[in-house]
Amino acid sequence: MKEFKRLKMLGFFVGVIALSMATNLTTNYLANKSENNHESQSVQVPATYAKFANASNAMETDFTVAAELSIHAVVHVKTKTPMKNQMFGGGGMNDPFFEYFFGRPQQRQPQEMPMQEASGSGVIISNDGYIVTNNHVVEDAKEIEVTLNDNRSFKAKLVGADPNTDIALIKVDAKDLPVILFGNSDSLKVGEWVLAVGNPFNLTSTVTAGIVSAKGRSIGINKSKMPIESFIQTDAAVNPGNSGGALVNTRGELVGINTAIASQTGSYAGYAFAVPVSIVQKVVADIRQYGIVQRALLGVQMGAITDEVAKDKKLKTMEGAYVDKVVENSAADKAGIKAGDVIVKVENEDIKSPSQLQEQIGRYSPGDKVSITVLRDNKPVVVKAELKNSVGSTAVVSSNNNIDMLGAEFKALDEKTMDKFNLPYGVEIKSLKKGKLQEAGIKAGFIIVKINNQAIREVDDIESALDDSMNGDDRFKTFNIVGLYPNGKMAAYAINLTDN
Repeated sequence: MKEFKRLKMLGFFVGVIALSMATNLTTNYLANKSENNHESQSVQVPATYAKFANASNAMETDFTVAAELSIHAVVHVKTKTPMKNQMFGGGGMNDPFFEYFFGRPQQRQPQEMPMQEASGSGVIISNDGYIVTNNHVVEDAKEIEVTLNDNRSFKAKLVGADPNTDIALIKVDAKDLPVILFGNSDSLKVGEWVLAVGNPFNLTSTVTAGIVSAKGRSIGINKSKMPIESFIQTDAAVNPGNSGGALVNTRGELVGINTAIASQTGSYAGYAFAVPVSIVQKVVADIRQYGIVQRALLGVQMGAITDEVAKDKKLKTMEGAYVDKVVENSAADKAGIKAGDVIVKVENEDIKSPSQLQEQIGRYSPGDKVSITVLRDNKPVVVKAELKNSVGSTAVVSSNNNIDMLGAEFKALDEKTMDKFNLPYGVEIKSLKKGKLQEAGIKAGFIIVKINNQAIREVDDIESALDDSMNGDDRFKTFNIVGLYPNGKMAAYAINLTDN
């Protein structure tokens, strides 16, 4: 026992001596290092991992719940559209009406036109059968068929469409259908996961995933008269057939309608674009209530702020919509907005680009009063603007009101008249009362062949052309009608739709 105690004491003293030596060696090493590097002395701090904003709240990449919630409410839309015959195209030497003018009539187009089939996608938004899709999916379609995820098929009818946003509403006669809940496209963040659900290449019920790669994107694809382009850009794979399908967040909520792709081949090449649900909701609500979108206009011509513009105009901001011109008597004019102003806010929403301004104004209706913040001489000025419709008033516009303003009753051309004048299409004015046509000097019996260079085959074409003009900008407020009278006399009329 005594021997063990001696060994224990010896071990203790050896340990103390070793520790003392190690301390001295370390101190000498650091002292020498400091002397050799006296110009770059620094204090060492503990290493740590970089921290990222909201990293702890990042959602896991499990999309099964979102896919299950959305896939049953996305439908396959199939259409049949009259095939366009080149002989009877939109104008030029092959246009039969052009030929008629120059005394070279051709054989009239057969009554039965061949049909071409196409397909896209749609999203069920109510359990009684209302379905959102793209206007370009159902445009000019004579037959629309909808197939559900459970393979049930229904004939659908077009309720209404808005070419300016490329959104259309169709309906099937069914009940208790699965629906998608609307989400909030405003809350989407760049980098957030989203799913594209649709029917690419007729591959039904296809789900792809990607992230939001940009917001408020304008790509110039919409060729309507007053397009609203403020797309959600995503890298989820979208291909032909996805048009009209759903873009959903990880909770399975609808945040957009897939509409276009950026591609030189026609197939997916990395980027796709969706109409934000904030726009979709406004369009759908107006179509259901009025049959036509109540388009609110601010009345400015605007441009993006580039480095060149900022330097030339001595602007201290690179964000906003630069006002090039204010339309006389418009909402902007009445509110006191001036050329040279930079619109930076609508109500509480920041405006970073012209496309975002279009999106924000597009959410309102004529008669709504909105707060607009502009930078004038680089200082903020807040004005109140009462938005107006396309004819400069705050009244509700409907398709029925539009057609009524013409003051005419129409009828389709009979075979005898079409044969007599060798016409492939046209609509006859059966009778007239007080209205735009009578004021222009048009007489009953006049056969309308074209309006604004659009072929008029049926009464619906007149209404469509009128709606396009009423929702267009000032360049398209003239209704150009071309046709002939029963005696063969050609005539053309230009009608100003904004005249009271």
